[in-house]
Amino acid sequence: MARIDYSDPSEASDRTREILDKNRHANIFRMMAHSPSYFEQYCRLGGAIRHKGELDPIVRELAITRTGILCEAPYEIVAHKRIGRNVGVTDEQNEALANWQAASCFDETQRAALAFTDEIVKLSKPTDATFKAIAARLTPAALVELQLSVGFYIMTSKFLETFEIDLQPVTEVVG
Repeated sequence: MARIDYSDPSEASDRTREILDKNRHANIFRMMAHSPSYFEQYCRLGGAIRHKGELDPIVRELAITRTGILCEAPYEIVAHKRIGRNVGVTDEQNEALANWQAASCFDETQRAALAFTDEIVKLSKPTDATFKAIAARLTPAALVELQLSVGFYIMTSKFLETFEIDLQPVTEVVG
């Protein structure tokens, strides 16, 4: 159960209700809507990360789901395993993410991106070797997008866990 009540959409501005409607009133967004201006900007950046960059969506979703695993955020893991499947992440890859280093289902770019993700989450910054490995495989724009995706979903995972956001049945949040 969430640590504070979710916002009441009936008391929200038209713009906030519009964003909530677009996001199917998922619990994370109902909680975030307590701060309408932050909520709107969060959704803008999240939308850019998920829909406007050049980073391969499979690499992006593998990194995001791995971030959720490392941040121990079940809501994030469940949501992005589903989103990942929708962009081409295989069930084998989703299942292997907890111990990706031992798995053979990831290509070299995916492995470099996962190592980069692990170090962003666990260290103050990626090592030179890890940075060079992923930088050799991505354009500068895709590299920036990967780092910002991981950082955004660290923040998202921490938000979910701080407020103990309740998981919802997938049928409630998928249209």
